[in-house]
Amino acid sequence: MQGYIYPNEFELRWSLLIVLYPYLTGLVAGAFILASLARVFNVKEVEPTYRLALLTALAFLIVAPLPLLAHLGHPERSYEIFLTPNRKSAMAMFGFVYAWYLMVVLLLEIWFDYRRDFVLRAREATGPLKWIYYALTLGSTDLSDRALGFDDKAGRWITIIGIPSAFLLHGYVGFIFGSVKANPWWSSVLMPVVFLFSAIVSGIALVLIIYIVATLFRGKQVDMACADKLATFLFYAMVVDFSLEMLDFIHRLYESEESIEILSQLIEGRLFVSLIVLQMVLGTLVPLISLGVVSPALSWRGTRKVPAEVRRLIYLGCALLVQVGIFSIRWNVVIGGQLFSKSLRGLTVYKAELLGVEGLLMAGAFVILPFIILWLLVKIMPPWAENEIPTSPEA
Repeated sequence: MQGYIYPNEFELRWSLLIVLYPYLTGLVAGAFILASLARVFNVKEVEPTYRLALLTALAFLIVAPLPLLAHLGHPERSYEIFLTPNRKSAMAMFGFVYAWYLMVVLLLEIWFDYRRDFVLRAREATGPLKWIYYALTLGSTDLSDRALGFDDKAGRWITIIGIPSAFLLHGYVGFIFGSVKANPWWSSVLMPVVFLFSAIVSGIALVLIIYIVATLFRGKQVDMACADKLATFLFYAMVVDFSLEMLDFIHRLYESEESIEILSQLIEGRLFVSLIVLQMVLGTLVPLISLGVVSPALSWRGTRKVPAEVRRLIYLGCALLVQVGIFSIRWNVVIGGQLFSKSLRGLTVYKAELLGVEGLLMAGAFVILPFIILWLLVKIMPPWAENEIPTSPEA
């Protein structure tokens, strides 16, 4: 320890699971916003990832509240939030935001998009699968042009509604931290906006990783036009996110409040690795420079075109580094905001345990679980385009 710490300020109330909670919700919001680029804004290049992004959002949304429930304890009592709502509690109202996003937005959009596939598979399948697909149709088996046109129109309107809903889903998390006026590391009007754009960055990077890895494992050829477009969107989203973070940091320096000294000690000491090395250098600057150099849409004239195989590997590496950087952001906010004393006179230490509800193994299980759910969803609702071609040497 360093400086003066009151005896009741040694223990951190929010630990690793609370770091994981905003990280997972950010992936949900970012994946859905990526899907909206194809459905609402007609970005043709990213259409191969449209359904994959929806299923990714659903898989991570199912798991997103679990770290919070595990941290609070007694998850069997969570239903009481809906029976006795407290409209003045931002945390309690998240239950309604989550239910709205899951039931009204995401599930409905996926159902309208997949209804035709459910009907066709119910006709072709045999045994238990036939009844599973028929149950998924909800009894709606009309495949006329009028019915399919209604599905497309309804899905488009739900996506339009879902965009501000996605903003609300993750912007709310930043609002929770930004509204804590007593904590100078959290108290900022830019906190919800920073959380939102970092969510867009993490969602695009996650879908890019899943798309490239899944396509190669399936023995298919990666659509490089799609990968290049995703990399371009990832680059621009990172530029905006990085600019907002720098604006927030400069604003804190300009204010020069009494807390600036302890925050400087925090950055130079406890958070140097997670903030400077992982978040700023590896998670932001390295991907930005790499994407700016190799992406055809971003590289300057006269630059030699990078082969598709090399671009694919660089995109994958940059997306993985981005995930490290975004997780570091969540760590620095949640853990970093609790490392200094309320008297602003000293720093304490947090060490994650291996076992237990708040341990590394439990957190790792919550990270792996969405991918298992996504694998099951892909088996039932394949998101791949029918016109994919096998892997072949690219020019």
